[in-house]
Amino acid sequence: MTDILLKVKDLQVGYGGIQAVKGVSLEVHDGELVSLIGSNGAGKTTTMKAITGTLSLQAGDIEYLGKSIKGQGPWDLVKQGLAMVPEGRGVFTRMTITENLQMGAYIRSDTAGIADDIEKMFTIFPRLRERKDQLAGTMSGGEQQMLAMGRALMSRPKVLLLDEPSMGLSPIMVDKIFEVVRDVYAQGVTVLLVEQNASRALAISDRGYVMDSGLITMTGIGKDMLQDPKVRAAYLGE
Repeated sequence: MTDILLKVKDLQVGYGGIQAVKGVSLEVHDGELVSLIGSNGAGKTTTMKAITGTLSLQAGDIEYLGKSIKGQGPWDLVKQGLAMVPEGRGVFTRMTITENLQMGAYIRSDTAGIADDIEKMFTIFPRLRERKDQLAGTMSGGEQQMLAMGRALMSRPKVLLLDEPSMGLSPIMVDKIFEVVRDVYAQGVTVLLVEQNASRALAISDRGYVMDSGLITMTGIGKDMLQDPKVRAAYLGE
């Protein structure tokens, strides 16, 4: 078995009087692409926010590289190689595309390496190169999603967390985003993917977890789950 990079143990998170996550445990091994699927309100985004330090835990623990990261902020975690692309993208709207990518490398001081990686992002996302001096706020949702992914990759993460990367995008843009996710994974970045498009997510995943009402209700090999009648009925509309 490969090394466990990320381990969530009996996670409980609540806010505004709502118990959103009720005891979730999951793990992501080095070199894996793992999907967390479930309906709206299942607690997927809350789990991701807790992992990356933007929401406090009520109970449980989160381990990264074998050590607890409970209580650490997102900036600390990025320095350790844990980067997240949040739901809604969160790009710096009044900065250019190039400036957004530079912000993604704020923990780094290797000027030449940063320049090389910006060039690499422009190769992965040709549309960003075409618009490199454009303000991020003037781009389409799909372009902003590309930029958010590129910005996260600029930190050279060991683990990339993606929260609903295909949400609200056109079918062509969804194809592009999943293509990039596959490419990033193929280059050795470990990925935890939260995604409503369960069929697309499970098709490219090593393993998957199903989350419902704040709990993990099923786990398995991605392609096996794709054929599971319960998964197909609940999440694939069959």
